[in-house]
Amino acid sequence: AFHAGVGIAVPYGNARTIPFEKQYFSGGANSVRGWAVRDLGPGSFAGNGNLLDQSGDIKLDASIEYRSKLFWKFQGAAFIDAGNIWTIRSYANQPGGVFKFDKFYKQIAVAYGLGLRLDLDFFILRFDGGMKAVNPAYETKKEHFPIIYPKFSRDFAFHFAVGYPF
Repeated sequence: AFHAGVGIAVPYGNARTIPFEKQYFSGGANSVRGWAVRDLGPGSFAGNGNLLDQSGDIKLDASIEYRSKLFWKFQGAAFIDAGNIWTIRSYANQPGGVFKFDKFYKQIAVAYGLGLRLDLDFFILRFDGGMKAVNPAYETKKEHFPIIYPKFSRDFAFHFAVGYPF
């Protein structure tokens, strides 16, 4: 299965920002699964512990997933996810978060992982373990490419969800 999504939200009228509930976020069970929910982006912003600062106006997301029947009602999956979010304007509380054509492709995060699905006919329980492969929040090669230098405590995320991610 393959999924790709692009979104842009632009404030209009006298608004300077998009309402929080309409802003994009990245990471989590239905996005780049190597990150926890709302833990990725915007851009190269590493986060400051405030979820309000981990949202943006532009989103780019892509996933590819190979699904296979295992036994009884269990299915397995192997996946690769890529994406990030960005802001249209530069904000002091989100350094590195603004979208720039010459930098955005360097800020795309990549994750890979395995999943187990329990298909109960009327809904699916999904358990996914994702590892970061490319982390745009870091500049040094050792931290920017965790696929080469993995650190389980920093680079692994586990997700439980109901239904398929796409």
